[in-house]
Amino acid sequence: MISDASGPVHATAVARHGPGGWRGVLLIGPSGAGKSDLALRLIARTHWQLVADDYAHVWTSGDAVYATAPTNIAARIEARGLGIIATPCRGLTRIVLAVACGQLAVDRMPEPQTQTVVGQSLPLLSLDIRPASAIDTLEAALRDLR
Repeated sequence: MISDASGPVHATAVARHGPGGWRGVLLIGPSGAGKSDLALRLIARTHWQLVADDYAHVWTSGDAVYATAPTNIAARIEARGLGIIATPCRGLTRIVLAVACGQLAVDRMPEPQTQTVVGQSLPLLSLDIRPASAIDTLEAALRDLR
């Protein structure tokens, strides 16, 4: 469980624009897990935007989970080895998927998992962020949520 109440959580949030509008993904994991690295690779694709890097304000409204960046870090992301860089940012997004970022092999055919975020259950994807296919795997998981 990430948090029981609304507020800042240690996570990176990104959003993808698709046929149904904007949908967000909360990238979770310990420091050094590759959250910002994966976010940088996603936002390099034109249909993804950063919402928040490192910390995100997360809350619920009805049965939906939302995220935005704290004001002091909005439109900034850490590029390891380079430092903090500016990037276009989406101010607010609905979060529909949690992604547990890691650098270890994951099950080939896992059972469906969930992650509780501010009291709401979200589908959870455990993802080894190292392969180039990690982006495609995340996009496929997001597509499958329709």
